[in-house]
Order: sequence, then structure tokens, then C-alpha cells
Amino acid sequence: MEIRVQAHDPEWAQSFEVEAESLRRLLGSNFVAAHHVGSTAVPSIVAKPIVDVLVEVYSVSRLDDLAETMQSHGYQAMGEYGLPGRRYYRKHRHHGVRSHHVHAYEVGNTEIHRHLAFRDFLLAHPEIAQEYSALKQQLALAHPNDKAAYVDGKDTFIREVQAKALAWSRTA
Repeated sequence: MEIRVQAHDPEWAQSFEVEAESLRRLLGSNFVAAHHVGSTAVPSIVAKPIVDVLVEVYSVSRLDDLAETMQSHGYQAMGEYGLPGRRYYRKHRHHGVRSHHVHAYEVGNTEIHRHLAFRDFLLAHPEIAQEYSALKQQLALAHPNDKAAYVDGKDTFIREVQAKALAWSRTA
């Protein structure tokens, strides 16, 4: 799969809203909230055209019980996928093109705050957002077919900004 980043597309916000409403209906009384996270939630930066949705639920075990329902609505369940306490899903458009990543956590999980703080910090600090955007463009050009190298190349920057974002969020 080729790594492609592109300028912000205003349709991403609408795509998030549609997906959030679909998840709210699907999850019913287990649904708490949905948040648009990741690079598509930051209008000033480039992003892979895959909308990240963070869903807060009351119970991940109740979410696990909906595996067949989620699958019937186009979500590929990936389990924790390396992050304890998370339930991760991928959704594809026609022809296998990925459209959404869904990250679900129980209310109160610290990962929720981490994702939201990172997004909000980039929104509040456009110069840092632009550094991140430039890094993503450089990595996509340098590693167009190597997802691991692309992700690894962002890791140090993300960790440093996350630390700043978490400290900032406590004072904001």
C-alpha cells in the first residue's frame, strides 16, 4: 500500500460526523462519545485520507459482543492491536480503499486524553502543526511503500509533542 499524504480535505469533517452518527446508532446504550482525532482533524496539515474516530464506550466487553454487527457494517475488528484496553477497527470504501480507523476505549482510559491533547495542541500551535506536516511529507516521499519506516520516522516527534501536549492540557 502506497503511503500518500494530501492537503486537508473539508470533506473529512463531514465523513467523521457521518461515521460518528453511524457508530452511535450501532453501539446504542454503550456509546458515550465520538471524537475526530488524528491528522484529518487538523485542517492546517497534510494527512493520509483516512479519518480517525475515537469512540468512548461504557464497556469494551460489551463492544466485543457486537463483533458480528460491527463486521456486518463494514468494520474489520483488529482487537487491541498493540494498545491494551483499545478496540481497533478498520473500515474500507469500495475497492478496498481504507476510509476510517476507529479507536474505541472505555470511559476514563488515559489514551483518550492523550489523543485529544495531541489534537488540541496541534490546533492551538500552528507552527508545531506545520513541523509535523512537513515531517509527514518528507517521510511519505522517502518511504512511499514502507509503512513501518513512515510510522517509525514520526515516532520521536509524536512522543515529544505528546509530552508537551499533555503538560499544556493541564494548564489550558
